[in-house]
Amino acid sequence: MLIAALRDMQWRKRRFAIAVVSTAIIFGMTLVLTGLANGFQTEAERTVDSLGVDEFVIKAGASGPFVGATPFAPVELRRIAAAPGVEAAAPLAYAGGTATLDGDTRNIDIFGAPEDGPGMPAVIDGRVPRSPDEVAVSTTLGRGVGDEVEIASRRLTVTGLVDNSTALANLPNVFLTIPGAQQLVYGGEPLVASIGVRGALEQVPDGYRVLDRAGAIEDLLRPLRVAVNSITIVAVLLWIVAALIVGSVVYLSALERLRDFAVFKAIGVPTRSVMAGLALQAVIVALLAALLGAGLSLLLGPLFPMQVIVPVQAFVALPVIAVVIGLLASAAGLRRAVKVDPALAFGGP
Repeated sequence: MLIAALRDMQWRKRRFAIAVVSTAIIFGMTLVLTGLANGFQTEAERTVDSLGVDEFVIKAGASGPFVGATPFAPVELRRIAAAPGVEAAAPLAYAGGTATLDGDTRNIDIFGAPEDGPGMPAVIDGRVPRSPDEVAVSTTLGRGVGDEVEIASRRLTVTGLVDNSTALANLPNVFLTIPGAQQLVYGGEPLVASIGVRGALEQVPDGYRVLDRAGAIEDLLRPLRVAVNSITIVAVLLWIVAALIVGSVVYLSALERLRDFAVFKAIGVPTRSVMAGLALQAVIVALLAALLGAGLSLLLGPLFPMQVIVPVQAFVALPVIAVVIGLLASAAGLRRAVKVDPALAFGGP
């Protein structure tokens, strides 16, 4: 029966090839969507990790140190820095903003931190900013050391480049000193969004609370949750479409082979062998589509304006999911094959 199934695929190779390519496109797009959702998570993790901060001290009513921040005066900074378990503490600022580049306006994320304290990432070229009129920018902004960039109507000199530093769906990050960020974000007022702590703060001052890295990442991802949920829904719909394509091909094959199945059953071939042949066809189509889809996702990913980072787990899980889809999709054809009457084998043309 397995050989007969393979011979049937050879005989109808054009139909099966179309099914493989169509399903591969869907699998490829599903992997790309998975990579988009994972890209949001990965860039947020990279940004938070680059700050070198273990905990963020924020106001008690704030939801996070970034998007959900409530600005406050860092009156407890010295006390926090001198607390047991704290290696270093520094005021941090954050806000969304825009940068004007050659007449074009781009959205950016503005971070403020002391030049030698937690919160200022390492640069791959140049140096970190040391004055309010200097800025370190992400390499994705397209500016080099010594260039000028206009941020919130202020012209700043680029002193350093941070490698591929983005957040909120590929928005470039820029890093200023605390005075520079306060002038841009808070109109010069001595306010901060959080106090970054390297180490572990054992006792939190009244009116404040502590958020770890995971909580900070969650806060930075909050505006994208609706987009991530939408991507997940589209991915599920694509899985269903893939199953329908494989299922329709296998079902059509089963309909055209009803006389063959009747002959097999008439000569005593077990029903499970007939079912195994159809299931084999579905699994082969799904696995070939998964292999082709994985390669297609690597080609489609760079075409998107946002980071597409497909996790290794997705490539590993794809063949398994493809086999499950193949087996589920073949259910209609299997049911039709099982119900065929052996007498059909003697019914003439």
